[in-house]
Amino acid sequence: MESILENKLITSYKNEMISFLKSHPEYFDEAIQLAVSDKQPYSWRAAYLLWGCMDNNDSRIRNYISLILNSIKDKKDGHQRELLKILYKMEISKKYEGKIFDICFNLWEQLNKDPSVRMTAFKFIIKIVKKHPELMEEIIFLTQDHYLETLSPGVKHSIEKLMKEVLPAKQNNDE
Repeated sequence: MESILENKLITSYKNEMISFLKSHPEYFDEAIQLAVSDKQPYSWRAAYLLWGCMDNNDSRIRNYISLILNSIKDKKDGHQRELLKILYKMEISKKYEGKIFDICFNLWEQLNKDPSVRMTAFKFIIKIVKKHPELMEEIIFLTQDHYLETLSPGVKHSIEKLMKEVLPAKQNNDE
């Protein structure tokens, strides 16, 4: 039988869903459980909803970071993107940085992935590199032509802008 939240996820527009979850916080944990599950059509929508109504570094998400990380690999592209977006709004502890870096690195390298998933993964990689500049050497090759061929000019431009945020000034001037 469909829960009240599940019903809202498939019968409501985004603003209505956000309003519902904000006025009924008792459904937040159910939304998280749906977001990490494979119960479609609810799971992707639950992740989308959580991202839309959560605060930056939301304490209600903190205890679920590991669960979210462990669920990303087996999801479809759009679902992966929404789960990454949830984690991106969180302050990720050192305990999980390596795992999220590896996940995002692997997603970026999959040229057949939806460009929005790859872009979200790349943003996360840059976020981590800003905290750990020693990783810069590992990511410079990620912007080689074969990684960018399947991307639109707009996405390529966004990638270039992100790289300029972390490249040393000398390398930026050499381009």
